[in-house]
Amino acid sequence: MRVTSSWLMDIYSELERSEIGEVVGRTPYLYPILETLHILGIAILVGSALAFDLRLLGIGKRILPVTIAARHLLPLCHIGFIIAAVTGTVLFTASALGVGLSAAAPWKLGLIVIAGVNIVIFHCGVYKTVERWDLHIQAPISARFAAVISSLTWTGVITAGRLLAYI
Repeated sequence: MRVTSSWLMDIYSELERSEIGEVVGRTPYLYPILETLHILGIAILVGSALAFDLRLLGIGKRILPVTIAARHLLPLCHIGFIIAAVTGTVLFTASALGVGLSAAAPWKLGLIVIAGVNIVIFHCGVYKTVERWDLHIQAPISARFAAVISSLTWTGVITAGRLLAYI
């Protein structure tokens, strides 16, 4: 049995009673519209991230420079993340108690943090040397490791997100 602090439950209750929580919860069709936008944001984010990860893992290394893949795919990741984060936050206000108390919630948030840390480490680290392995050369092990971590964490975020309604 999971024990949750009363102060956390109070915060969740306040979110549900907030103006945004009330509007989202009571306006016909708003919740499913926001959910649809949330899923589209996730699709844009994760689809683009997985395509970039596959390039780092060697798919297309003879025809597509990593820098070109990054130039076209990473802005899509940013757009998808913004859409998913904004809609997810708004959706959360309408059902904060149910979602916040789900055993999947800390997993989802934790995996998002891990994905973010992975992105920062990749861009501040090995990606600075991309000119040396941009085309025709296998990406360094650290870049491939970052791609695997990215693929696994975003897949985990989706899984945990789906489980929010069930556990």
